[in-house]
Amino acid sequence: MLTFVARRGLGMLISTLLVISITFILMQLIPGDPAAVMLGSNATPEQIEQLRASWGLDRPMLVQFYRYFVNFLHGNLGQSLFYRRPVLQIIGERAETSTFLGVMALLVVVGVGIPAGVISSLKQDSWTDNALLLVALAGASIPSFWLGLMLMVVVAGKWHLLPSSGFTSVFNTGNLTNLKNLILPALSLGFVNAALVARTARSSMLDVLRADYITTARAKGLAERVVIVKHALRNASIPIITVISFTFASLVSGAVVTENVFALPGVGSLIVQSVLKRDYPVIQGIMMVVAILYVLVNFATDLTYASLDPRIRYH
Repeated sequence: MLTFVARRGLGMLISTLLVISITFILMQLIPGDPAAVMLGSNATPEQIEQLRASWGLDRPMLVQFYRYFVNFLHGNLGQSLFYRRPVLQIIGERAETSTFLGVMALLVVVGVGIPAGVISSLKQDSWTDNALLLVALAGASIPSFWLGLMLMVVVAGKWHLLPSSGFTSVFNTGNLTNLKNLILPALSLGFVNAALVARTARSSMLDVLRADYITTARAKGLAERVVIVKHALRNASIPIITVISFTFASLVSGAVVTENVFALPGVGSLIVQSVLKRDYPVIQGIMMVVAILYVLVNFATDLTYASLDPRIRYH
């Protein structure tokens, strides 16, 4: 097991180094000069060049990359060109909203997708199965932003059950009821991704339920709950976990749109603002944080595979 963890850890390190390099190169390819954008159309070339020099944007690309890499190793993602504050501090202020939104959306994905898929597989070809497949098809076809707008109009606007926008920090106020502002965004973001998990869980469970060891377990007189949970679901879980880990990408990309639709002060809305302002350090910092999260999620997924199926450790 230690060898398996070490191999995956080395791969995670290499992936992180590649992400740092690719992120830096992509940022250099974005058209537009942040100094010119910040100073406005009335700025003189001398003023623009002076500001570029103060930010180090006039130096060779290799020098800029070296400085960026060294600063990253020291936990320094640079200073925002517009906010004039450390990038890590700005991201940290927005991370609470995005973290709560992501966790709540993931709870919707797992809490709705897996039970729906399992029930559908146990009721194959019944009206329950057909109804759940219809809902899953609708969920996979509906854009998250459209669903968010409909929830905002009906649940918040017409029924007045939940807030339609905004979010106040839970940590600063100590008030957990502020999380109700994230229920509608989490539902709109999670329901679309839950549909894919449900379909995968159904397909995987159907394959496992036809296996001989499931028939043997039932013949031994084991309770149906034990057969389904301990034997069937455990052996069908690897494809489900794979889809859930891939869902992380959808949650991150979908959060950009969802946070703007619901006017949430999260990392997604910060990305849009930073791109419009050509705030390269903030864009680089967000991309780095998200990329590292991807790497960590993949690493955790590999470890989960190994714990569920010991044979994977020796591949």
